Amino acid sequence: MLHSVLKEEKQWASPWSFKPEHFLDQNVVLVGYDAVKEALVDQADDFTGREPLPFLFKVTRGYGLGISNGERWKQLRRFTLTTLRDFGMGRKGMEEWIQGESKHLEARIRSLKAAPFDPTFFLSCTVSNVICCLVFGQRFSYDDKDFLDLLHIISDALKFGSSPWGQLYNIFPWLMERLPGQQHKVIADIEKLRQFTMTKIQEHQDTLDVSSPRDYIDCFLTRLSREKDIPTTEFHHDNLVSTVLNLYLAGTETTSSTMRYALNLLIKYPKIQETMQQEIDTVVGRNRCPCMEDRKKSLPFTDAVIHEIQRCMDIVPLGIPHYALQDISFRGYTLPKGTLIFPMLHSVLKEEKQWATPWTFNPQHFLDQNGNFKKNPAFLPFSAGKRSCAGEALARMEIFLFMVSLLQNFTFSCSEGPDSIDLSGEYSSFGNVPRRYMIIATPRC
Repeated sequence: MLHSVLKEEKQWASPWSFKPEHFLDQNVVLVGYDAVKEALVDQADDFTGREPLPFLFKVTRGYGLGISNGERWKQLRRFTLTTLRDFGMGRKGMEEWIQGESKHLEARIRSLKAAPFDPTFFLSCTVSNVICCLVFGQRFSYDDKDFLDLLHIISDALKFGSSPWGQLYNIFPWLMERLPGQQHKVIADIEKLRQFTMTKIQEHQDTLDVSSPRDYIDCFLTRLSREKDIPTTEFHHDNLVSTVLNLYLAGTETTSSTMRYALNLLIKYPKIQETMQQEIDTVVGRNRCPCMEDRKKSLPFTDAVIHEIQRCMDIVPLGIPHYALQDISFRGYTLPKGTLIFPMLHSVLKEEKQWATPWTFNPQHFLDQNGNFKKNPAFLPFSAGKRSCAGEALARMEIFLFMVSLLQNFTFSCSEGPDSIDLSGEYSSFGNVPRRYMIIATPRC
Protein backbone atom coordinates (compact mmCIF):
# COMPACT_ATOMS: atom_id res chain seq x y z
CA MET A 1 0.00 0.00 0.00
CA LEU A 2 1.40 3.35 -1.04
CA HIS A 3 -0.29 4.90 1.97
CA SER A 4 1.96 2.91 4.28
CA VAL A 5 5.04 4.09 2.38
CA LEU A 6 4.05 7.75 2.28
CA LYS A 7 3.28 7.81 5.99
CA GLU A 8 6.07 5.54 7.26
CA GLU A 9 7.54 7.02 10.44
CA LYS A 10 11.11 5.86 9.84
CA GLN A 11 11.14 7.62 6.45
CA TRP A 12 9.56 10.96 7.47
CA ALA A 13 10.28 13.22 10.43
CA SER A 14 6.60 14.12 10.78
CA PRO A 15 4.66 11.69 8.57
CA TRP A 16 1.23 13.10 9.50
CA SER A 17 2.13 16.79 9.16
CA PHE A 18 2.51 18.94 6.05
CA LYS A 19 6.24 19.75 6.00
CA PRO A 20 8.06 20.78 2.80
CA GLU A 21 11.27 20.23 4.81
CA HIS A 22 10.82 16.51 4.13
CA PHE A 23 12.17 17.21 0.64
CA LEU A 24 14.88 19.73 1.49
CA ASP A 25 18.50 18.87 2.10
CA GLN A 26 21.70 20.80 2.67
CA ASN A 27 23.09 21.09 -0.83
CA VAL A 28 25.85 23.32 -2.21
CA VAL A 29 26.66 23.72 -5.90
CA LEU A 30 30.15 24.85 -6.91
CA VAL A 31 29.98 26.81 -10.16
CA GLY A 32 32.91 27.88 -12.31
CA TYR A 33 36.59 26.98 -12.42
CA ASP A 34 37.65 29.23 -9.54
CA ALA A 35 35.16 27.75 -7.08
CA VAL A 36 35.73 24.14 -8.15
CA LYS A 37 39.53 24.49 -8.02
CA GLU A 38 39.46 26.29 -4.67
CA ALA A 39 37.41 23.49 -3.14
CA LEU A 40 38.78 20.34 -4.76
CA VAL A 41 42.43 21.37 -5.11
CA ASP A 42 43.23 24.21 -2.70
CA GLN A 43 41.13 22.68 0.10
CA ALA A 44 41.49 19.11 -1.07
CA ASP A 45 41.56 17.55 2.39
CA ASP A 46 38.25 19.19 3.33
CA PHE A 47 36.46 17.97 0.20
CA THR A 48 37.51 14.31 0.04
CA GLY A 49 34.11 13.08 1.24
CA ARG A 50 31.97 11.17 -1.23
CA GLU A 51 28.18 11.10 -1.14
CA PRO A 52 27.00 7.47 -1.17
CA LEU A 53 24.51 7.82 -4.03
CA PRO A 54 21.72 5.30 -3.40
CA PHE A 55 22.05 3.58 -6.79
CA LEU A 56 25.82 3.18 -6.44
CA PHE A 57 25.38 2.10 -2.81
CA LYS A 58 22.91 -0.56 -3.93
CA VAL A 59 25.28 -1.82 -6.64
CA THR A 60 28.37 -1.93 -4.40
CA ARG A 61 26.56 -2.74 -1.13
CA GLY A 62 28.47 0.14 0.41
CA TYR A 63 31.92 -1.37 -0.16
CA GLY A 64 34.76 -0.61 -2.56
CA LEU A 65 36.69 2.42 -3.68
CA GLY A 66 34.04 4.45 -5.49
CA ILE A 67 31.77 5.66 -2.66
CA SER A 68 33.92 4.94 0.39
CA ASN A 69 35.25 7.53 2.81
CA GLY A 70 37.80 7.84 5.59
CA GLU A 71 40.35 5.12 6.19
CA ARG A 72 38.66 2.70 3.77
CA TRP A 73 38.98 5.18 0.91
CA LYS A 74 42.57 6.08 1.79
CA GLN A 75 43.73 2.47 1.92
CA LEU A 76 41.89 1.34 -1.21
CA ARG A 77 42.84 4.36 -3.34
CA ARG A 78 46.52 4.20 -2.37
CA PHE A 79 46.63 0.46 -3.06
CA THR A 80 44.70 0.76 -6.34
CA LEU A 81 46.81 3.56 -7.80
CA THR A 82 50.06 1.83 -6.82
CA THR A 83 48.98 -1.56 -8.15
CA LEU A 84 47.65 -0.24 -11.46
CA ARG A 85 50.86 1.71 -12.00
CA ASP A 86 52.89 -1.40 -11.21
CA PHE A 87 50.99 -3.18 -13.99
CA GLY A 88 51.73 -0.40 -16.44
CA MET A 89 48.92 2.16 -16.17
CA GLY A 90 50.22 5.28 -17.89
CA ARG A 91 53.49 3.55 -18.85
CA LYS A 92 55.08 1.79 -21.79
CA GLY A 93 53.72 -1.63 -20.88
CA MET A 94 50.16 -0.39 -20.95
CA GLU A 95 50.83 1.42 -24.23
CA GLU A 96 51.78 -1.90 -25.80
CA TRP A 97 48.60 -3.57 -24.50
CA ILE A 98 46.49 -0.81 -26.03
CA GLN A 99 48.37 -1.01 -29.32
CA GLY A 100 47.74 -4.73 -29.42
CA GLU A 101 44.03 -4.28 -28.68
CA SER A 102 43.75 -1.62 -31.39
CA LYS A 103 44.84 -4.27 -33.91
CA HIS A 104 41.92 -6.48 -32.85
CA LEU A 105 39.54 -3.54 -33.30
CA GLU A 106 41.00 -2.68 -36.70
CA ALA A 107 40.64 -6.29 -37.90
CA ARG A 108 37.02 -6.50 -36.74
CA ILE A 109 36.07 -3.25 -38.49
CA ARG A 110 37.89 -4.25 -41.68
CA SER A 111 35.89 -7.49 -41.76
CA LEU A 112 32.73 -5.43 -42.26
CA LYS A 113 33.98 -4.24 -45.69
CA ALA A 114 32.56 -0.70 -45.28
CA ALA A 115 29.06 -1.91 -44.41
CA PRO A 116 27.13 0.33 -41.95
CA PHE A 117 27.48 -0.76 -38.31
CA ASP A 118 26.79 0.42 -34.77
CA PRO A 119 30.23 0.88 -33.16
CA THR A 120 28.93 0.77 -29.58
CA PHE A 121 29.92 -2.74 -28.62
CA PHE A 122 33.06 -2.92 -30.74
CA LEU A 123 34.35 0.06 -28.78
CA SER A 124 33.10 -1.37 -25.48
CA CYS A 125 34.87 -4.67 -26.17
CA THR A 126 38.09 -2.87 -27.04
CA VAL A 127 38.14 -0.61 -23.99
CA SER A 128 36.88 -3.30 -21.63
CA ASN A 129 39.65 -5.66 -22.72
CA VAL A 130 42.25 -3.17 -21.56
CA ILE A 131 40.80 -2.94 -18.06
CA CYS A 132 40.25 -6.72 -18.09
CA CYS A 133 43.97 -7.25 -18.71
CA LEU A 134 44.77 -5.07 -15.70
CA VAL A 135 42.15 -6.50 -13.36
CA PHE A 136 41.52 -10.07 -14.56
CA GLY A 137 44.78 -10.75 -16.40
CA GLN A 138 43.01 -11.73 -19.64
CA ARG A 139 41.20 -10.38 -22.67
CA PHE A 140 37.96 -11.69 -24.18
CA SER A 141 36.96 -12.40 -27.76
CA TYR A 142 34.61 -9.95 -29.48
CA ASP A 143 32.42 -13.00 -30.16
CA ASP A 144 32.25 -14.17 -26.53
CA LYS A 145 28.50 -14.11 -25.80
CA ASP A 146 28.92 -13.95 -22.03
CA PHE A 147 31.33 -11.04 -22.39
CA LEU A 148 28.93 -9.19 -24.69
CA ASP A 149 26.08 -9.77 -22.24
CA LEU A 150 28.14 -8.15 -19.49
CA LEU A 151 28.89 -5.16 -21.72
CA HIS A 152 25.16 -4.75 -22.38
CA ILE A 153 24.59 -4.72 -18.61
CA ILE A 154 27.23 -2.02 -18.14
CA SER A 155 25.76 0.08 -20.95
CA ASP A 156 22.23 -0.27 -19.55
CA ALA A 157 23.46 0.67 -16.07
CA LEU A 158 24.92 3.97 -17.33
CA LYS A 159 21.75 4.72 -19.27
CA PHE A 160 19.63 3.99 -16.22
CA GLY A 161 21.80 6.19 -13.97
CA SER A 162 21.37 9.07 -16.42
CA SER A 163 17.66 8.53 -17.04
CA PRO A 164 14.73 10.06 -15.12
CA TRP A 165 14.19 6.66 -13.46
CA GLY A 166 17.77 6.62 -12.24
CA GLN A 167 17.47 10.12 -10.83
CA LEU A 168 14.24 9.20 -9.07
CA TYR A 169 15.99 6.20 -7.54
CA ASN A 170 18.74 8.44 -6.13
CA ILE A 171 16.18 10.88 -4.70
CA PHE A 172 13.58 8.39 -3.40
CA PRO A 173 15.37 5.02 -3.10
CA TRP A 174 13.01 3.67 -0.45
CA LEU A 175 10.00 4.44 -2.68
CA MET A 176 11.57 3.14 -5.90
CA GLU A 177 12.41 -0.13 -4.14
CA ARG A 178 8.69 -0.62 -3.56
CA LEU A 179 7.39 0.51 -6.97
CA PRO A 180 7.49 -1.56 -10.16
CA GLY A 181 9.84 -0.37 -12.90
CA GLN A 182 13.05 -0.90 -14.83
CA GLN A 183 15.19 -0.27 -11.72
CA HIS A 184 14.58 -3.85 -10.60
CA LYS A 185 15.83 -5.34 -13.88
CA VAL A 186 18.94 -3.12 -13.92
CA ILE A 187 19.82 -4.09 -10.35
CA ALA A 188 19.19 -7.78 -11.06
CA ASP A 189 21.40 -7.57 -14.14
CA ILE A 190 24.21 -5.94 -12.18
CA GLU A 191 24.01 -8.86 -9.79
CA LYS A 192 25.06 -11.03 -12.76
CA LEU A 193 28.10 -8.80 -13.15
CA ARG A 194 28.83 -9.26 -9.45
CA GLN A 195 28.59 -13.03 -9.84
CA PHE A 196 30.97 -12.92 -12.81
CA THR A 197 33.43 -10.91 -10.70
CA MET A 198 33.16 -13.33 -7.78
CA THR A 199 33.79 -16.27 -10.12
CA LYS A 200 36.93 -14.62 -11.46
CA ILE A 201 38.12 -13.89 -7.93
CA GLN A 202 37.63 -17.53 -6.95
CA GLU A 203 39.55 -18.67 -10.04
CA HIS A 204 42.39 -16.38 -9.01
CA GLN A 205 42.27 -17.66 -5.44
CA ASP A 206 42.54 -21.27 -6.66
CA THR A 207 45.61 -20.53 -8.81
CA LEU A 208 47.28 -17.80 -6.76
CA ASP A 209 51.07 -17.61 -6.64
CA VAL A 210 51.96 -14.83 -4.22
CA SER A 211 55.49 -14.66 -5.62
CA SER A 212 54.23 -13.87 -9.13
CA PRO A 213 51.06 -11.72 -9.16
CA ARG A 214 49.33 -11.64 -12.54
CA ASP A 215 46.98 -8.70 -12.09
CA TYR A 216 45.07 -6.47 -9.67
CA ILE A 217 43.03 -9.32 -8.18
CA ASP A 218 46.16 -11.33 -7.36
CA CYS A 219 47.74 -8.34 -5.62
CA PHE A 220 44.59 -7.71 -3.58
CA LEU A 221 44.29 -11.37 -2.57
CA THR A 222 47.92 -11.36 -1.47
CA ARG A 223 47.34 -8.26 0.66
CA LEU A 224 44.12 -9.78 2.01
CA SER A 225 45.97 -12.92 3.10
CA ARG A 226 48.74 -10.90 4.72
CA GLU A 227 46.29 -8.79 6.75
CA LYS A 228 43.63 -11.40 7.51
CA ASP A 229 44.32 -11.23 11.24
CA ILE A 230 44.17 -7.42 11.44
CA PRO A 231 40.64 -6.49 12.63
CA THR A 232 40.75 -2.99 11.10
CA THR A 233 42.03 -4.00 7.66
CA GLU A 234 40.07 -2.87 4.62
CA PHE A 235 41.51 -5.69 2.52
CA HIS A 236 38.67 -8.18 2.66
CA HIS A 237 36.42 -9.96 0.17
CA ASP A 238 33.57 -7.42 0.11
CA ASN A 239 35.91 -4.54 -0.70
CA LEU A 240 37.66 -6.62 -3.36
CA VAL A 241 34.42 -7.50 -5.17
CA SER A 242 33.08 -3.95 -5.12
CA THR A 243 36.38 -2.31 -6.07
CA VAL A 244 36.74 -4.64 -9.06
CA LEU A 245 33.17 -3.72 -10.01
CA ASN A 246 34.10 -0.03 -9.68
CA LEU A 247 37.12 -0.44 -11.95
CA TYR A 248 35.29 -2.58 -14.49
CA LEU A 249 32.21 -0.36 -14.75
CA ALA A 250 34.06 2.96 -14.78
CA GLY A 251 36.91 1.67 -16.93
CA THR A 252 34.63 0.42 -19.69
CA GLU A 253 31.69 2.68 -20.35
CA THR A 254 33.04 6.20 -19.87
CA THR A 255 36.00 5.75 -22.23
CA SER A 256 34.06 3.81 -24.87
CA SER A 257 31.25 6.42 -24.76
CA THR A 258 33.83 9.17 -25.26
CA MET A 259 35.19 7.39 -28.33
CA ARG A 260 31.70 6.86 -29.72
CA TYR A 261 30.98 10.56 -29.26
CA ALA A 262 34.31 11.33 -30.97
CA LEU A 263 33.30 9.32 -34.05
CA ASN A 264 29.93 11.09 -34.16
CA LEU A 265 31.66 14.45 -33.98
CA LEU A 266 34.24 13.63 -36.67
CA ILE A 267 31.44 12.49 -39.00
CA LYS A 268 29.68 15.77 -38.23
CA TYR A 269 32.83 17.75 -39.09
CA PRO A 270 34.54 15.84 -41.96
CA LYS A 271 37.12 18.59 -42.58
CA ILE A 272 38.37 18.21 -39.00
CA GLN A 273 38.67 14.47 -39.61
CA GLU A 274 40.57 15.08 -42.84
CA THR A 275 43.00 17.51 -41.19
CA MET A 276 43.69 15.00 -38.40
CA GLN A 277 44.35 12.27 -40.95
CA GLN A 278 46.78 14.47 -42.87
CA GLU A 279 48.72 15.17 -39.67
CA ILE A 280 48.69 11.49 -38.69
CA ASP A 281 49.87 10.43 -42.16
CA THR A 282 52.75 12.91 -42.01
CA VAL A 283 53.93 11.93 -38.54
CA VAL A 284 52.94 8.28 -38.08
CA GLY A 285 52.31 7.07 -41.62
CA ARG A 286 50.19 4.02 -42.37
CA ASN A 287 52.53 1.19 -41.38
CA ARG A 288 53.34 1.54 -37.68
CA CYS A 289 51.26 1.83 -34.54
CA PRO A 290 50.88 5.32 -33.07
CA CYS A 291 52.57 5.82 -29.70
CA MET A 292 52.40 8.36 -26.90
CA GLU A 293 55.63 10.01 -28.05
CA ASP A 294 53.75 11.07 -31.18
CA ARG A 295 51.31 13.06 -29.07
CA LYS A 296 54.00 14.84 -27.12
CA LYS A 297 56.06 15.87 -30.12
CA SER A 298 54.26 15.91 -33.41
CA LEU A 299 50.45 15.70 -33.33
CA PRO A 300 49.33 19.02 -31.84
CA PHE A 301 46.15 19.37 -33.93
CA THR A 302 45.07 15.78 -33.25
CA ASP A 303 45.76 16.21 -29.55
CA ALA A 304 43.81 19.48 -29.51
CA VAL A 305 40.81 17.86 -31.22
CA ILE A 306 40.76 14.96 -28.73
CA HIS A 307 40.86 17.39 -25.80
CA GLU A 308 38.10 19.49 -27.36
CA ILE A 309 35.98 16.35 -27.89
CA GLN A 310 36.20 15.60 -24.18
CA ARG A 311 35.41 19.21 -23.28
CA CYS A 312 32.35 19.29 -25.51
CA MET A 313 31.10 15.88 -24.46
CA ASP A 314 31.10 16.96 -20.80
CA ILE A 315 30.67 13.33 -19.77
CA VAL A 316 29.79 13.87 -16.07
CA PRO A 317 28.23 17.36 -16.09
CA LEU A 318 27.31 17.57 -12.40
CA GLY A 319 30.48 15.87 -11.23
CA ILE A 320 30.16 12.96 -8.82
CA PRO A 321 28.75 14.47 -5.60
CA HIS A 322 31.05 15.16 -2.67
CA TYR A 323 30.00 15.14 0.98
CA ALA A 324 31.02 17.17 4.02
CA LEU A 325 32.40 14.67 6.50
CA GLN A 326 32.71 17.50 9.03
CA ASP A 327 31.92 21.23 9.09
CA ILE A 328 33.86 22.96 6.27
CA SER A 329 34.83 26.62 6.18
CA PHE A 330 34.72 27.77 2.55
CA ARG A 331 34.72 31.32 1.18
CA GLY A 332 33.48 32.76 4.44
CA TYR A 333 30.66 30.25 4.76
CA THR A 334 30.32 27.17 6.94
CA LEU A 335 29.17 24.05 5.10
CA PRO A 336 27.70 21.88 7.88
CA LYS A 337 28.60 18.25 8.25
CA GLY A 338 26.33 16.22 5.96
CA THR A 339 26.13 18.85 3.21
CA LEU A 340 25.90 17.41 -0.30
CA ILE A 341 28.36 19.21 -2.62
CA PHE A 342 28.09 19.24 -6.41
CA PRO A 343 31.28 20.38 -8.22
CA MET A 344 29.65 21.39 -11.52
CA LEU A 345 32.20 20.22 -14.10
CA HIS A 346 29.78 21.44 -16.78
CA SER A 347 30.20 24.99 -15.52
CA VAL A 348 33.99 24.64 -15.79
CA LEU A 349 34.09 23.04 -19.23
CA LYS A 350 31.63 25.60 -20.62
CA GLU A 351 32.73 28.70 -18.68
CA GLU A 352 32.87 31.78 -20.92
CA LYS A 353 35.90 33.36 -19.27
CA GLN A 354 37.88 30.13 -19.71
CA TRP A 355 36.98 29.33 -23.32
CA ALA A 356 36.73 31.64 -26.34
CA THR A 357 33.66 29.86 -27.76
CA PRO A 358 32.45 27.58 -24.95
CA TRP A 359 29.33 26.31 -26.74
CA THR A 360 31.06 25.60 -30.06
CA PHE A 361 33.38 22.77 -31.05
CA ASN A 362 36.66 24.60 -31.51
CA PRO A 363 40.06 22.82 -31.38
CA GLN A 364 41.72 26.25 -31.25
CA HIS A 365 40.91 26.22 -27.54
CA PHE A 366 43.96 23.96 -27.19
CA LEU A 367 46.29 25.53 -29.78
CA ASP A 368 48.48 28.62 -29.50
CA GLN A 369 49.06 31.13 -32.28
CA ASN A 370 51.87 28.99 -33.68
CA GLY A 371 49.74 25.85 -33.87
CA ASN A 372 51.39 24.22 -30.86
CA PHE A 373 49.32 22.39 -28.29
CA LYS A 374 48.55 24.44 -25.18
CA LYS A 375 47.07 23.30 -21.90
CA ASN A 376 44.09 24.92 -20.22
CA PRO A 377 43.75 24.47 -16.43
CA ALA A 378 39.96 24.48 -16.82
CA PHE A 379 40.11 21.17 -18.72
CA LEU A 380 38.67 19.00 -15.95
CA PRO A 381 36.64 16.15 -17.51
CA PHE A 382 38.12 13.78 -14.91
CA SER A 383 37.42 16.20 -12.04
CA ALA A 384 40.30 17.35 -9.82
CA GLY A 385 41.85 16.89 -6.40
CA LYS A 386 42.09 13.77 -4.29
CA ARG A 387 38.82 12.26 -5.57
CA SER A 388 39.61 12.74 -9.26
CA CYS A 389 39.25 9.72 -11.53
CA ALA A 390 41.78 7.05 -10.49
CA GLY A 391 41.98 5.82 -14.08
CA GLU A 392 42.62 9.19 -15.72
CA ALA A 393 46.09 8.28 -17.05
CA LEU A 394 44.75 5.06 -18.55
CA ALA A 395 41.70 6.73 -20.11
CA ARG A 396 43.76 9.51 -21.69
CA MET A 397 46.18 6.99 -23.19
CA GLU A 398 43.36 4.80 -24.51
CA ILE A 399 41.42 7.63 -26.12
CA PHE A 400 44.51 9.00 -27.87
CA LEU A 401 45.95 5.70 -29.13
CA PHE A 402 42.63 4.18 -30.19
CA MET A 403 41.41 7.30 -31.98
CA VAL A 404 44.70 7.88 -33.83
CA SER A 405 44.78 4.23 -34.87
CA LEU A 406 41.20 4.37 -36.13
CA LEU A 407 41.83 7.51 -38.18
CA GLN A 408 45.09 6.07 -39.47
CA ASN A 409 43.15 3.16 -40.97
CA PHE A 410 39.63 4.38 -41.71
CA THR A 411 37.57 7.35 -42.82
CA PHE A 412 34.26 7.56 -40.97
CA SER A 413 30.93 8.69 -42.42
CA CYS A 414 27.23 7.84 -42.36
CA SER A 415 24.81 7.30 -45.23
CA GLU A 416 22.50 10.13 -44.09
CA GLY A 417 25.33 12.68 -44.20
CA PRO A 418 26.98 14.91 -41.57
CA ASP A 419 23.87 17.00 -40.93
CA SER A 420 22.03 13.92 -39.62
CA ILE A 421 24.33 13.69 -36.60
CA ASP A 422 22.89 15.13 -33.40
CA LEU A 423 25.63 15.71 -30.81
CA SER A 424 23.26 16.28 -27.90
CA GLY A 425 23.09 13.38 -25.46
CA GLU A 426 20.55 10.60 -25.71
CA TYR A 427 20.43 10.89 -21.92
CA SER A 428 21.90 13.73 -19.91
CA SER A 429 21.91 14.04 -16.13
CA PHE A 430 24.37 11.97 -14.09
CA GLY A 431 26.24 11.31 -17.34
CA ASN A 432 25.98 12.40 -20.95
CA VAL A 433 25.26 9.32 -23.06
CA PRO A 434 25.91 9.91 -26.80
CA ARG A 435 23.38 8.94 -29.43
CA ARG A 436 23.84 5.80 -31.47
CA TYR A 437 24.23 5.85 -35.24
CA MET A 438 24.93 3.32 -37.96
CA ILE A 439 28.27 4.52 -39.29
CA ILE A 440 30.52 3.54 -42.20
CA ALA A 441 34.26 2.90 -41.81
CA THR A 442 35.95 3.09 -45.23
CA PRO A 443 39.45 1.54 -45.22
CA ARG A 444 42.17 4.00 -46.22
CA CYS A 445 44.52 1.31 -47.49
